[in-house]
Amino acid sequence: MSQNSNHTAAMKITIVGGCGHIGLPLGIKLAEKGYQISLFDINEYKVNQVNLGQMPFTERGSDELLKEVVTKRRLTATLRYEAISEAEIVILTTGTPVDQFLNPKVRDVLKIIDQIKGNLKDHQTIILRSTLYPGTSEMIYRKIKELNLSISVSFCPERIAEGNAMSELSQLPQIVSGFDEKGLSVAKEIFGHLTNGKIIQLSPLEAELCKLFCNTWRYINFSISNEFYEIATRAGADFNKVHAAATQDYPRMTGFAKAGLAAGPCLFKDTMQLAAFSQNSFFLGHAAMLVNEGLPAFLVNQLRDLLGGSLIQKKVSVLGMTFKKDSDDPRESLSFKIYKQLEILGADVSCHDPFIEAKNWSQYQFLELDEVKESQDGVIIGTPHSVYQNIKFHNKVKIVDVWGVI
Repeated sequence: MSQNSNHTAAMKITIVGGCGHIGLPLGIKLAEKGYQISLFDINEYKVNQVNLGQMPFTERGSDELLKEVVTKRRLTATLRYEAISEAEIVILTTGTPVDQFLNPKVRDVLKIIDQIKGNLKDHQTIILRSTLYPGTSEMIYRKIKELNLSISVSFCPERIAEGNAMSELSQLPQIVSGFDEKGLSVAKEIFGHLTNGKIIQLSPLEAELCKLFCNTWRYINFSISNEFYEIATRAGADFNKVHAAATQDYPRMTGFAKAGLAAGPCLFKDTMQLAAFSQNSFFLGHAAMLVNEGLPAFLVNQLRDLLGGSLIQKKVSVLGMTFKKDSDDPRESLSFKIYKQLEILGADVSCHDPFIEAKNWSQYQFLELDEVKESQDGVIIGTPHSVYQNIKFHNKVKIVDVWGVI
């Protein structure tokens, strides 16, 4: 545990949504720095897990550190709304989702303020942490001002890659913004302490756009590679060999991503938020969506061609159902889209994932990996988990591997 000033050790922070993928890693790292952290969450299972010193999801390097800060009483999880009123700083981790029409649901974020407003008090600072549709932080600021409380508001978007939070929260520069000097000062102090002073100051609108630009750039970058994968495959070429040749010892191609399913709770959603903000004139973003969301169908058709033009009654497995490598997070995974499209085309579909408990997914047929290797007609690699790297299948099994892991 690092040495901390008395001021830091006494400062109480409550993270709303604190047992999730954004709140919990942040809470652990802040507790390590000496802050007194309460994680408020409505998920009783996760609250109990955290208080036992057990991570409710996979996050590399977090297990021992969580046990340490829980044991030293630097961090507790709670179902109590009162934890909000007991804090000097309240961090909100709710971002703006998109609806079925791909429009941002700003109202969902504003509802959080309505739910906690009875526990807010004078002289607190609220830090908005998750991705917000441009202008939302100002709407929240105005809504809080209507409470006639002296509360400062800042927006400090997280930019971690899930699974790497324990290292990236300290290593990456933190973007901070605020609507008054106190909010900005508090944000600088907290995140400066976390990152040894690596702070970038923006206006709230600039900070909102910065987060959206980062995720949208990645989403578009993946779409370029996925389009190239389709072009190469249709021509009978091996995209991964082309990619390796294009990037080897050639600095100008270091940003050339590998092909793969661009999934998860952020990239697609944030690209659509930016498209909505641009009043649907962001054609590059929509084109990226068509490519990335269309890749599952391309992979299914690729396997169908390998199996003679039909998938009817063919035994086919999808390997990897979470949205990224060596993660247990299934949110917005395109592997489920592949599974359903295989069913529609008449295949006898199954799946495997070492990070998912089959009992919680009864609507899907899970097989052991050895059974997949020997009994299936075809396989699609949905997620490039390490366990699949260089796996050996029976000679009759046809394989579609967009990731190039086999």
